[in-house]
Order: sequence, then structure tokens, then C-alpha cells
Amino acid sequence: MKRNIHATTVAVDGRGVLILGASGQGKSSLALQLISLGGVLVADDRTDLTQKNGLLRASAPKSIQGMIEARGIGLLALPYVSDIPIYLSVDLDNDETERLPKPYHQTLLDVRIPSLRRVNGNHFSASVFLYLKTMKQNSHD
Repeated sequence: MKRNIHATTVAVDGRGVLILGASGQGKSSLALQLISLGGVLVADDRTDLTQKNGLLRASAPKSIQGMIEARGIGLLALPYVSDIPIYLSVDLDNDETERLPKPYHQTLLDVRIPSLRRVNGNHFSASVFLYLKTMKQNSHD
């Protein structure tokens, strides 16, 4: 089963992060920050999801592969990963207010993945990047 959703996806060390939020919430902005830290583009604005062997996988529709919008600058053509397992989602529609929040999860295509809420602060993109780098390769809990 394949599902196309309104989301941006970036890979960090072979682990994908699905960035979710309404238009204008900063999906591409967070993706550009993660890419500038060493991440790799998977998909911007539209992401194709599939489930294989219990893993949620993401890819870009062919028409937008390797393209990302840099607001006020235009479309950028970047290196990209064509298929990546998703290890984390980031919800930009809801703000995290707790300093040490309880774990959140989201289920997509019957796969449960950890989820973070937006944190207002300059450290957020670096924190998401390091969170992905330090996740156990086979951990989805």
C-alpha cells in the first residue's frame, strides 16, 4: 500500500524524519536546517509512504525528486535519497511546552514511530539532528 501525504522528509545517518505540519509551518525550513547539518533530502512538501516488513518507508514522487523550496530564494536542486526508513516524525502544528516531555508516538500505515512536537528555540533543528544520530538503528519505541 502506498500513501502520499503532505510532509517533508530528511535522512540522517540512514534514519528518516517525517516533518509534518500545515502549509507555512516551517517544514522546508526545518529540512534545510537539518540538511545544512549533514542530513540528506528525501522529499519536500509531498512524501510517498509505504510499509515494508514492519518499517515505514518514505520516498519522493518522481516529479519533485531532489527539489526543495527555499522560501524567498526559489527551488533548490539537491542530492537526495530515493528511499529511507522512517524512525521519527516531527509535528510542527503543536508546540512542546514541557522541558522533559513524555514520549509521543504516531501510527502511519500500521507502523508506530516516535514523534516530537515543535520546540520554539534556536536549538530545535540541532536537537532533532542529534536525536536521529543517537537513535538505535532498530529502535522504533
